Amino acid sequence: MNIGFIAAGSRKDLIENFCVAYKYILAKHELYATEMTGRRIEQSTNLKVHKFLSGSVGGEKQLVDMIQREYMDLVIYFYDPMMSSPNEPDIIEITRECDRYSIPIATNMATAEVMVLGMDRGSLDWRQAVRKEN
Repeated sequence: MNIGFIAAGSRKDLIENFCVAYKYILAKHELYATEMTGRRIEQSTNLKVHKFLSGSVGGEKQLVDMIQREYMDLVIYFYDPMMSSPNEPDIIEITRECDRYSIPIATNMATAEVMVLGMDRGSLDWRQAVRKEN
């Protein structure tokens, strides 16, 4: 499965810790992330991450493109809901496109854990069938 990761600056430690905790599950899948998030995941886990551009210079748009082509199977997007962000339109666009194409998205640790554990037991295998149809 293809998993996309994005994390706001204040959430980079959180996504790093998440990836360390679920490293052995994530190692079975293809990982994609915006540049800095991807680097931090690689450094903390030694997993291979396909890196987009930095989020602020087009990385989020690259992720949206993969979502629209239904090439992404799961998105984990840890943003800071307490901070006003210049990237807020991107947050809305990514969640809207995930909803449009029925791609599961987690925006907090609890949901991300449920999705990754579910993916490991096969609960998201239906995504592979969707991808084969397109």
